[in-house]
Amino acid sequence: MKRLTGSVNEIAQQLRNEQQWRSEQATGVEEQVQAIIKTVRQQGDAAVIAYTKEFDGVTVENLAVSQETIEEAFERIEPDVLAALEAAKINILSYHRHQVEDGFADFPSEGVIRGQRVLPLERVAIYVPGGTAAYPSSVLMNALPAKLAGVREVIMLTPPPKEGVFNAAILVAAKLAGVDRVYQVGGAQSIAAAAYGTESIPRVDKIVGPGNQYVATAKKQVFGQVGIDMIAGPSEVGVIADESADPVFVAADLLSQAEHDRQARAILVTTSAQLAAEVELEIERQLAELPREDIARASIEVNGRIILAATFDEMFDLMNEVAPEHLEVDVEDAINYLGKIKHAGSVFLGRYTSEPIGDYFAGTNHVLPTSGTARFSSPLGVYDFVKRMQYISYNQAATLAAAPHIKALAYKESLQGHAKAIEKREEAYENSKD
Repeated sequence: MKRLTGSVNEIAQQLRNEQQWRSEQATGVEEQVQAIIKTVRQQGDAAVIAYTKEFDGVTVENLAVSQETIEEAFERIEPDVLAALEAAKINILSYHRHQVEDGFADFPSEGVIRGQRVLPLERVAIYVPGGTAAYPSSVLMNALPAKLAGVREVIMLTPPPKEGVFNAAILVAAKLAGVDRVYQVGGAQSIAAAAYGTESIPRVDKIVGPGNQYVATAKKQVFGQVGIDMIAGPSEVGVIADESADPVFVAADLLSQAEHDRQARAILVTTSAQLAAEVELEIERQLAELPREDIARASIEVNGRIILAATFDEMFDLMNEVAPEHLEVDVEDAINYLGKIKHAGSVFLGRYTSEPIGDYFAGTNHVLPTSGTARFSSPLGVYDFVKRMQYISYNQAATLAAAPHIKALAYKESLQGHAKAIEKREEAYENSKD
């Protein structure tokens, strides 16, 4: 891992520059994705099937996964994995229920009603990555909040299996989460299909879920045609640790993100030079234990960072500048420092609150803002699957009472038609008195 030195501002700027460089490396896919989207819009299923053959190396005849295939997955799934998915589902539902919103109505004055309705989206697509790993936990994290929100139809997009047999846990998780239809298509072509619709895949209102740079770029390009949750970058973890931290735990948690992707980012900020040195040694030892060592090693060597902070407060100041996707606070009485954290996707407090607890079990969502966007973005939640519609009702007396103010502003903005819409009602009222 590379050591960084300097002031908080200097280090934060260096980290932002590194992040910008990483983002720029993905710009080469923009034109390719644009061409894929255009072709899918023009050719529908035929283009999706052709791209699936080209990019995934799989020939599919039916894009939809049959219910028989989904039911058969329950016969293949390991009992302990099924039990874990069912337990995680309970926790995800119990946490996300607190995010369900109600509308409101108020009556500020005689003859005036104002309000807001909270309405579920009609149809949503969740993207579940394939590639180097299968993520049944992502199915639950994306679909269950949508169902809690009341979304009428949830479809799932996931790359087809190269060996011809789906990972059972992916399909079981879809069934447990209430996914209505599953389509075996991934990549930019799946995002285009969901955004514009094909013969087999229905057009949706919103697309959520993380994916590779092609998926992320496609989501960005179709945004406006459909809603999206966020433009997710590579996974990242920040760890704040003092001298009381266990270097074995810290190293393991840094590697838990590094194994995701060669572009994943792991950052340790500590006030202890001894801990920093011990973590470096421990990372090297633990790397040899990982089946995905080559991925984790590339991530740690290229994107891993260790920063020695001068003070306790400096650790928090720096991480607030970084705004990491995951932030672990490994200090004594960690929960007492929650108020110091302003910018992070998800916060893990205390020595035993390892990041995988949030990934798999606690019930908090693991679809999180990355690349510093936690400064203005939130984790995926029920609120991502609803829209808010406002309404007003003014009776005649209330409109006449408000008329002078409305006309004053309308004429000030040179929108005489706005003013005249009110004046016509004033005239009608005056004529009715004759």
